[in-house]
Amino acid sequence: MESQLTQIAANRCFGGWHKRFRHRSAVLDCDMVFAVYLPPQAESGAKSGKVPVFYWLSGLTCTDENFMQKAGAMRMAAELGIAIVAPDTSPRGPDVPGDPDGAWDFGLGAGFYVNATREPWARHYRMHDYVVRELPALVEAELPVTDRRSIAGHSMGGHGALVCALRNPGRYRAVSAFAPIGNPASVPWGEKAFERFFGTDYAAWLEWDSCALLGRATEKLPILVDQGDADSFLEKQLKPENLQRAAEAAGHPLTLRMQPGYDHSYFFIASFIDDHLRHHAAALLAD
Repeated sequence: MESQLTQIAANRCFGGWHKRFRHRSAVLDCDMVFAVYLPPQAESGAKSGKVPVFYWLSGLTCTDENFMQKAGAMRMAAELGIAIVAPDTSPRGPDVPGDPDGAWDFGLGAGFYVNATREPWARHYRMHDYVVRELPALVEAELPVTDRRSIAGHSMGGHGALVCALRNPGRYRAVSAFAPIGNPASVPWGEKAFERFFGTDYAAWLEWDSCALLGRATEKLPILVDQGDADSFLEKQLKPENLQRAAEAAGHPLTLRMQPGYDHSYFFIASFIDDHLRHHAAALLAD
């Protein structure tokens, strides 16, 4: 069978490989690029020669490159024997509409990992289906990885990771987030995106809001969240206290770690990414 992936970059790293691929997405109706780190265990033939996957969802304005270049995650991933897959943050291309006002917090680079229902967004902005179904199926078919998956993300991507796990019980073995938009239906970034993607039906918004989803979750997958207390978006956009209250009300295991002095940047992510990878490895590598 002919490969659906076109390799566009490859870099040796900690005994493994960082690679970037382009492919045609039927779900998003455009070409997409994603990155993968394959640890040395994927080449060594250990066990089946395949390794589990940690999926990373990045935040507003990011691409597949931000996490791979800035997070410092590959050393620990190589040690643990876990692959990393980092998709883009939105559909791309000349036919994909961006923010009509030219802003950076919606549209291109800001797909919010939902399935839009309103035009002109519904044709392309189906990042949830892409991340949860289409991309893993492609990765598992063409790369030396197993169907043991976990998911994490930052900011908009933290929202995405939580929603992907909460909406798809049994799909992931672990979930975590850095500074997630945990209650998007109640903050400006989410309100702007959700009104455009779904219209004014607030009930539709809650289908993509972690605080609402926690109350109906059938799987109590433990959640690890790190949040810097010097984050400039903390009070207006992130509101981790809302997420904590929702988890407590639902009896859902959530560890929220407020990190003194840390901001919203990749300096923050790089400082705690090893903790998150170990959190995921405990589930991914368990017999």
